[in-house]
Amino acid sequence: MTKIFSRRFFLTAAASASFGHVALANAPLTSIRPTMRGGAAKPAAGAKTVQVKPATPQALIEAAQLGGAVGYAVTDLKSGKLLETNKQTLGLPPASTAKAITALYALDALGPNFRFGTQISTNGSIANGVVSGDLFLIGGGDPTLDTNALFDMAAKLKALGIREVRGQFFYVDNALPNLNDIDPSQPEHVSYNPAVSGLNLNFNRVHFEWRRGNNGYSVAMDARSDRHRPAVYISKIAIAARDLPVYSYKDAGAFDQWSVARGALGKSGSRWLPVRKPGLYAADVFQTFARAQGIVLKNPKRSTRAPKTRAIVTHTSAPLRTILRDMLKFSTNLTAEIVGLTATRQRGGRATTLKASAQLMSRWANDALSMGNSSFADHSGLSDASKVTAQGMVNAMLVARRRAGFAELLKPIAMRDAKRKVIKDHPIKVNAKTGTLNFVSALSGYMTAPDGTQLAFAMICADTNRRRSIKKSEKEAPQGGRAWNRRAKALQQKLIERWGTVYG
Repeated sequence: MTKIFSRRFFLTAAASASFGHVALANAPLTSIRPTMRGGAAKPAAGAKTVQVKPATPQALIEAAQLGGAVGYAVTDLKSGKLLETNKQTLGLPPASTAKAITALYALDALGPNFRFGTQISTNGSIANGVVSGDLFLIGGGDPTLDTNALFDMAAKLKALGIREVRGQFFYVDNALPNLNDIDPSQPEHVSYNPAVSGLNLNFNRVHFEWRRGNNGYSVAMDARSDRHRPAVYISKIAIAARDLPVYSYKDAGAFDQWSVARGALGKSGSRWLPVRKPGLYAADVFQTFARAQGIVLKNPKRSTRAPKTRAIVTHTSAPLRTILRDMLKFSTNLTAEIVGLTATRQRGGRATTLKASAQLMSRWANDALSMGNSSFADHSGLSDASKVTAQGMVNAMLVARRRAGFAELLKPIAMRDAKRKVIKDHPIKVNAKTGTLNFVSALSGYMTAPDGTQLAFAMICADTNRRRSIKKSEKEAPQGGRAWNRRAKALQQKLIERWGTVYG
């Protein structure tokens, strides 16, 4: 029974979790309400007033039974005074709290109003609705380009009166390095670890759906959105007569070839799978939409050079500030890597790998944000090779607070009771970035105590030895990982509530 449950989990992992590893972690789970100042009921006449001291940090850490290490630092936001620490100089994986540093890195290099562009261009003339030359789909790196945008671009091409393209259809994806994945140590089927490219679509994920009928299974691979559901041809999947592995992948040259274990399918279901050929994926979907508009394009080919063309249709992304707000809310790994690489390029860096780009971000963060000796291996925090200290992260939060509007980019973190229900009107307010890997849980941001005192904090809980012992095939759901994460989140909330009581 356990084996079947495990396979089903791998197949039907929630689509929301596919955006950012387990980085869409819930807020802390349990609550110990701080003693309210000025709001408590007056004791009855003659009754003795008992002062209940908050638990010590060490008692809270020991009770959480996490193993490994817990590093944290909390400061007064106004004065910058360090109030309380524990192993604050120990280097630990930041997980997705690294995205907060990436956001600052990108804002500094690109500015909040920067926008990504995607173009349909030609190197030929247009007469009587006929394009005499080639047509190009040129990516500008936009990490938020989606199926709806490609449909709209094809419709605009039709609205211009274009009905025929006599030349070749090319896609151009060299605005950024083409990388097969973000972290090669991750399982190959997890959608939070897709390829990276200068032309991306749907966070480089393809939707796989299956249904059992009288004649066996029917399967579909599509690039669905809330408005469209175009079938794709660059990702194919076959059902294999096996139990394990649940998924396997092979680069078939012209397409991604997946197989899935028949014994794990059940009656029906769906999940997102990563795309390893994102430029071709986007071109595939655009070709389908152009055909729907009556414009038949030849099968797409990759252009390895930036051609001299003139733009016919341009799609522009939302401003960077909006993109970063959503990145921090949904913890999208692809967005973090794209904006990080783009910021590095803007600074004149010639990084061709995530590690090289992240090293440049590390130097900037250590200098501009007073992070000390931080070392990032990527921009998303997916790799556990990144190392930061709680002291470095809280320093970054102090410096970042002086940037107008940064705190508002961080999502509100709800306080929760023992049953994981949100506690409405909790006296402590928190805006922060969560970070979760297997046996790593981090939280960095700002809190307002019941009396209005504002604090900056950073916490990293990590059992790196236990994390290293996980087999690659078990990384999506290792034994004990979920329970450990719940205890870590509970500890984080108890520490926050302690600070609200002691320093508020």
